[in-house]
Order: sequence, then structure tokens, then C-alpha cells
Amino acid sequence: MAIPGWTQTESPFHAGELAIQTRMGVQERMNAQGRRAIRDFMPDQHRQFFAQLPYVIVGTVDPLGSPWASILVGEVGFLSSPNDRTLQVRAKPLYGDPLANILSQSIDIGILGIELHTRRRNRMNGIVTATHKDCFEVLVRQSFGNCNKYIQARMFTLVDVELATPRLVHQFTTLDQAGQVTIAAADTLFIASAYQGESAGAASGVDVSHRGGNPGFVRVDDDRTFTLPDFAGNCLFNTFGNLEVNPRAGLLFVDFEKGDLLYLTGTAEVIWQGDEIATFPGAERLLRFHLHRGHRVEKSLPLRWSGPEISPVLLQETFQ
Repeated sequence: MAIPGWTQTESPFHAGELAIQTRMGVQERMNAQGRRAIRDFMPDQHRQFFAQLPYVIVGTVDPLGSPWASILVGEVGFLSSPNDRTLQVRAKPLYGDPLANILSQSIDIGILGIELHTRRRNRMNGIVTATHKDCFEVLVRQSFGNCNKYIQARMFTLVDVELATPRLVHQFTTLDQAGQVTIAAADTLFIASAYQGESAGAASGVDVSHRGGNPGFVRVDDDRTFTLPDFAGNCLFNTFGNLEVNPRAGLLFVDFEKGDLLYLTGTAEVIWQGDEIATFPGAERLLRFHLHRGHRVEKSLPLRWSGPEISPVLLQETFQ
């Protein structure tokens, strides 16, 4: 039996997403696709997928309106769904993660389940309905799958779930040398964005997404600015749609070898035209990030990964 899609009369996309889809000439196609693929519940396949993950990416917005992207870690099974509209997360924020001061009942939250070694990913956004000492629950608003085009495959090892050892936290408003090196070497990052409130309708909430490229695909422009390419994707334009109506964004960079985490929040602008785009192989447009605040936490992530197996798409000539 076919799994039902979006059942509401109102579009699954808000005004910002619709504006970008219209600009790119794909709105009619995305309306049909969105109504098939976006749901207000988790299909069984998604529920099973979350249950097998030892980590999940989370997007939230702090009381000042700044988005942050985070990673939560636990033994397999720390994510569970007692029903198709509820996700239970049995994990606490990692040491130094801004999420520790944000997580509370009734906040909007975006969740990205991503399995790097298989290049699978599913997204969900919703609202936190309950918080407890070591867990919280999320009511699903939207649930949908994503393509795997730009995911670098790497295998993980879980090294320390309890995180008993204190880690050093650096807080800053400009990027130091270590932060710039992390960004310039990255092949993967995660970005949180949001459009919240009644004006966003059924698509209100926080979104968190993956971005990937060949190592070095992000260009550091100065100690508060960097630029990254945006490649051809699924044309939903969730992140860019949010930025169209709310330019604030949060980024997470992971040092997969050392376990360091770089949390950044600031504003982002989209560069749609110009010669600069051609300087990034494969790019259709650019995203420029302007830092407001950040945290770097040393060795806080209780996971270590193998070196990357670069996405076959990124090995094409147009990306070299």
C-alpha cells in the first residue's frame, strides 16, 4: 500500500521556499513532489533508520534568535519512536554545546538523521513536547528523505559515550588560526536555519541540513567571513528558502580525526549571479557566511571516523 503524502490543503512550503522555487522555475514541480514526499509523520522506514543511528544532527534557535547546529551521540537505540509522530531522544548535549542552554519544552527543532558510511539521510522538523534529565521528545511537523549526492562516506567508532573528561571550550567573535584551518580543510558541514511563527504556516520551524564538497571546498575570506558553493540538489530549497526570509544561520564543523567541534552562528547571504561563482567548480550559486559568535570545543565528540570516501558525484570533472 502506498504511503500517504502531505494531506493538508496548505502548501508544505512557506513563502521563502516558494519564492526561491519560483525564481528557479521549479515551483510547480516541487509542489507536486513535496506533496508526495513530505509528511506530517515518520514512515516506518524512517523510524527504523533513526533507531539504528549512534548520532544525529540537531538545529535549534536560541533566545536571541540565533540558530545553532549541534550533534547528539548515544548508543544505538538512543533514538526511538513510540509512534509515527513522536521521536524520543535519550541523550544530553555534549560538553560546551550551545544546545545545553537552548533545549526546553515548546521550542522548534530540526533533526537530520545521517549515516555517513551508507550515505543515507532523512530529515524531520518538529517541536519539543517534553524534556527530562537525560532525554526529550519531539512532535513531528514534517518528515522527508534527502538525496545522497554530496555525502563523503566514512565509518565511525564510538569511543566514549559518558564524556566524563572536561574539554576546553574557546568562545570567540572572530576565527582564530585553528578555526580557519578546520573550515578550510572541511569536506562536510551542517547548517541550521529557521522561519518561525504564524506567517510561516504549516512549514514553520527549524531546519538543519548537510553540505558536502571536495576537501577545501569552503573558502575562508577573513576572520569573520567564509564562502562555500551550492551545487545542484533536490530543488526543495529549504535552507535558502529560510534565508530568503530570515538571514540568520548556524553552522557546525566536525574534526572527524580529533573529535573537535566548531559551532558558529551568524548571518548568511546567497550570491545568485556573478563571475565569482565560476571560481568554485560545480557551483550554481554561493553561500557567504558572516560570523557573529562561535564556540570551539576540543575533543568533545565521542566518535572517530575513518578518512573520507569522496562522493562519486564530486569526482566528476566539473567538480575538479
